[in-house]
Amino acid sequence: MAWTLYLLIAVLLVLLTWKVFGRPGNLPPGPTPLPVLGNLLHLKSRETHIPLLELSKKYGPVYTLYIGPMPAVVLVGHKAVKEALVDHGEKFSGRAEVPIVDLTSKGYGLAFSNGERWKELRRFSLVTLRNFGMGKRSIEERIQEEVQHLLEFFQETKGSVFDPTFFIRRSVSNVICSVIFGRRFEYTDPKLQKLLDLVAENLRRVDNIWVQVYNFIPSIMKYLPGPHRKLTENYQAQLDYAEEIVREHEKTLDPSSPRDYVDTFLVKMQQESNNPNTEYNLPNLLSCSLDIFFAGQESTTSTLSYTLLILMKYPHIKGKVQAEIENVIGRTRRPCMEDRTKMPYTEAVMHEVMRFIDFFPLGIPHSVTENTVFRGYNLPKGTIIFPILNSVLYDPSLFERPQEFYPEHFLDQNGLFKKSEGFMAFSTGKRACPGEGLARMELFLYLTSILQKFDIRSDKSPDQIDLSPEYSGVGKMTPRFQMSFIPY
Repeated sequence: MAWTLYLLIAVLLVLLTWKVFGRPGNLPPGPTPLPVLGNLLHLKSRETHIPLLELSKKYGPVYTLYIGPMPAVVLVGHKAVKEALVDHGEKFSGRAEVPIVDLTSKGYGLAFSNGERWKELRRFSLVTLRNFGMGKRSIEERIQEEVQHLLEFFQETKGSVFDPTFFIRRSVSNVICSVIFGRRFEYTDPKLQKLLDLVAENLRRVDNIWVQVYNFIPSIMKYLPGPHRKLTENYQAQLDYAEEIVREHEKTLDPSSPRDYVDTFLVKMQQESNNPNTEYNLPNLLSCSLDIFFAGQESTTSTLSYTLLILMKYPHIKGKVQAEIENVIGRTRRPCMEDRTKMPYTEAVMHEVMRFIDFFPLGIPHSVTENTVFRGYNLPKGTIIFPILNSVLYDPSLFERPQEFYPEHFLDQNGLFKKSEGFMAFSTGKRACPGEGLARMELFLYLTSILQKFDIRSDKSPDQIDLSPEYSGVGKMTPRFQMSFIPY
């Protein structure tokens, strides 16, 4: 009797798998999913992109993976990612409705909104940020002023050994805070540090196995205790922080003269107060502010910190960058963006850092906005799309030595900077990072200003410096390290 029962259960499971996971229409091939769990067991590594790349060796550059009962299509390699996000950009411009988002922004704001909400908020945000100096000389001057504060702090350390990441993060945060909130914060400000800590903690928690399981079986996990619940608490604390600033702005708001992003959004809220379907409401304002804050500081902080660590590991590369700074800028005049076109090696190094560190290996999940035929497969509207950016940044057909740090990837035979179609550190297509211009400006001005005034030294010998990220998966962070800044 026992074996009959086991056989019956096995047959029922097979039938359930076929009923729930039978590929609707004509989806790409992929590994066989389990009931409820989907393909969760195929993702056993914290570095989620690694098993996804392994699966592509068997199923090809376009294959189907099940997130619980939901099919997702994985894109691997430059050709597949470009074809989807660029050549068919509008159809692949949706943001995937990932269950874990229900614990945080709930679809408000810029990062995880869709449809008309996303289009309206993105259009408003791009115009507003541009009006407040993004991509203009005014933001360059703000960055230069903030850089000066950081250089003064490094000068005060008198060559002592310490971890600079905290101070870099505070400095970079002030740049975007000046645009969103209209003010900068002292490095010792406890409220800003609390916000930064919450952002960093949630980034780590998104990489947690509990969160991955939640995405696969939210109907079960939402009733269970666990670390995933801390995401909601942390995000609510971030919303509370942003709302406190918004309430302060409301008290002193002059609709004829908005001071920053928050003021401009508040004016828009007043103008559309009689529109019941308006997207200009408090939840969108708070989430937009946090989305822009995160995009404007977390990746730039990690990239700049990683750059310093990499240059200490490869002193010959550091020497070439310093020589270019000496030749083009000198020791007294502060760096400016006009210098950038005259410094091809420095530009190549910065691009190679962003390629090499691969900040978001998976990219941020997309979805198709309508029923779509892609490479002969039928993708129903709403199908989740995973464009694996790691597979583009490390594509051997585009980069000669993808596993190495090799600035020559972005230099031609004459030593001039050359672009690469495989450079997708900011993603690509309709959902490319709107803060790319600001990030590039910050990286150049911070790096050249630091190396102009200081020789950077590690507390370890170059061969002992480990470039492995602190953790990886959804995102990567610079490994912890210590260094000193020796004034020239």
